[in-house]
Amino acid sequence: MITIGQLASYVGVSVKTVRVYHAKGLLPEPERDASGYRRYGAGDAIALIKIRTLAEAGVPLARIRELLTASDTEFQQALREIDDALVARIRDLRATQKRLRRLSAGRLAPLPAEVVDHLEQLGRWGFTDRWVDLQRDLWILVFATHPESAEALFHDQAESLARPEFRQLFLAYDRAHDLDADDPALPDLARRIRAATQERYGASAPAQVDAASPIPALVQDDVNASSPAWRRIDTLLRETGS
Repeated sequence: MITIGQLASYVGVSVKTVRVYHAKGLLPEPERDASGYRRYGAGDAIALIKIRTLAEAGVPLARIRELLTASDTEFQQALREIDDALVARIRDLRATQKRLRRLSAGRLAPLPAEVVDHLEQLGRWGFTDRWVDLQRDLWILVFATHPESAEALFHDQAESLARPEFRQLFLAYDRAHDLDADDPALPDLARRIRAATQERYGASAPAQVDAASPIPALVQDDVNASSPAWRRIDTLLRETGS
């Protein structure tokens, strides 16, 4: 029989943690012996190891309490589910670690070769260096923050630009950067962009990132801030779409 301090030391937790488990009803608190000490046995150590292991796996204490009284079949099934969750968590953490290392190296995300080729094609099509740089920054941001949907988003835009009528609209939008916000050409350009978008997608929405993501708004705000004319076009498109 061992004391609470010895039990905590053997299992690798603090005495305070053992007392918390007592208070939460996870580990029965033994009666004091004649010397006034609470003595713990092998069964207590085994139970404490189970509790510590489950807690370190992220299992809530209330759930641990249920598992400690579950049947062996239920306990094993729960362990398999916890293991699956840990595998997914480890995968996400590794992906986060890779993004952190890229950030430390000054790179938000490596762009796929097809995106790099597309950016080069933009220059050959006559887009300004400003537009190409803007698109590069956009795709770096999207691939860094939404890797699960970035490829579909890219393919959607690339397919649009492969169509001459869409490409001419984007070229016109690019060149409108230096126009005055009240230039009479802007309302017509906004109308044509809206019509082409409706023709391409119909009633279905174009590919996009998670609706709850702040990234599209951040990108559009950055675009609008760079040009009063672009900001006016965005306003006109929103008014037309409302």
